Amino acid sequence: MGLLDKLSGWLGLRKKEVNVLCLGLDNSGKTTIINQLKPANTQAQEIVPTIGFNIEKFKSSSLSFTVFDMSGQSRYRNLWEHYYKESHAIIFVIDSGDKLRMVVAKEELDTLLNHQDIRSRRLPVLFFANKTDLRDAMSSVKVSQQLCLENIKDKPWHICASNAIKGEGLQEGVDWLQGTVYISYQNNKDMRA
Repeated sequence: MGLLDKLSGWLGLRKKEVNVLCLGLDNSGKTTIINQLKPANTQAQEIVPTIGFNIEKFKSSSLSFTVFDMSGQSRYRNLWEHYYKESHAIIFVIDSGDKLRMVVAKEELDTLLNHQDIRSRRLPVLFFANKTDLRDAMSSVKVSQQLCLENIKDKPWHICASNAIKGEGLQEGVDWLQGTVYISYQNNKDMRA
């Protein structure tokens, strides 16, 4: 059973669609994380860079997840905003070993959070400080500081250190996301479409 299957089982929601955007710069590990969240028998053996976006659907008896794995290449980032209105949660993946592009990741995050379709909604945002296995990787605390996450006051957010290749840190993030999505679903009209 994949992590998203477990997530949907814990949520206990009946026949509800949950749209999750998986965003971040190219080469941050978004597709590898999504692959790890799939049931073991459907995981890809080889991960290739995403061009445009990929859609993965995960179903259980009570919930249907649609995860939009969006390309992080600069020429495709303008596609992200076309999916904001219909999203119920965001996973933002950061390459914690890519110190040079941390400023670019922060700019993209700020653009996302200030977009008219995002800023007034209490969408849960899960951050994965990915690639923590790299020798010079920043800790999740340092990534949080670099992205100024403490300034996010109007949305629930959580950051996890992760190693997508080994699946480390993903369960913690999924556990947080499932609880937060459930609370948001119960309290937020945006989730009751």
